[in-house]
Amino acid sequence: MKIVILGASGLIGGNMLRHYESYPGFKVVGTHFSFSTTDTVAFDTLNPSNPENFDILDFNPDWIIHCGALSWVDYCEEHPKESYEKTVLSTKNALAIAARLRIPFLYISTDYVFDGESGPYREDHPTNPISVYAKHKLEAEELVLNANPKNLVLRVTNVYGDEIRMKNFIARLLTNLQKGEPQTLYLPNDQYATPVNALDVAKAAQLLIIDGKSGVYNIASTDYVNRVQLAQKVLDYFPHHNMTIVPKSTSEINPPAPRPLFGGLISHKFLSEYPDFQFTNVDDYLKTKTKDER
Repeated sequence: MKIVILGASGLIGGNMLRHYESYPGFKVVGTHFSFSTTDTVAFDTLNPSNPENFDILDFNPDWIIHCGALSWVDYCEEHPKESYEKTVLSTKNALAIAARLRIPFLYISTDYVFDGESGPYREDHPTNPISVYAKHKLEAEELVLNANPKNLVLRVTNVYGDEIRMKNFIARLLTNLQKGEPQTLYLPNDQYATPVNALDVAKAAQLLIIDGKSGVYNIASTDYVNRVQLAQKVLDYFPHHNMTIVPKSTSEINPPAPRPLFGGLISHKFLSEYPDFQFTNVDDYLKTKTKDER
């Protein structure tokens, strides 16, 4: 099976690329938009005719996976045009390539398509995005689902794991804790979500692709925590840390973009179809990263 992963220099795409490359029978190409790596090739989803782009049509994949987007929620709120381009337009352009090849398409989405009033959410709960970022993710979802009945949307949230740039919340915490420098973090204690390891997302997506699944699937593990609780989980592995956590309400922090407070996802649909799948949790990941800290 031949797969193109758009946005493979990021967290989820990078884990997909590394995992699928080691899987027999998979031939995978990962692309980057702005952040290049030694394992990816250039593809500008905002300018598909760019002569510097990797030739997806010539590669002739069986699937296109689109992991790329502008995921900085507050920046999106203040730059809606750029948010639209990098989330909706990029998806529209990638879908056009999939249509020419007559192949299915997998899109990575978010629990932010919900308003956070009554999470965690199942797939069929009515959507109600409350930020620019969320509205654009939902618009992209709808494009994907309407383009081809064989297409897939995977919703995830609070994704963590191994990443070249160490941008995800847990990775940044680990980096700062390992430096041992004093630091104070002001974190929301009223935003709840279901963190998931990017490698688990990659493994779940692989099963769905192999079996030709379609529609929307939530991919979530067993943790349901707010940001303060999540940070404390990490700090517990560093008994001599110099970090201080100051809990704040979201209204006190007053971010530019509104946040769904009771978010998160329920992966019952996926697990009912793959009952032997074992999601890892935050503690599982931390144990592999902090063997020498305790």
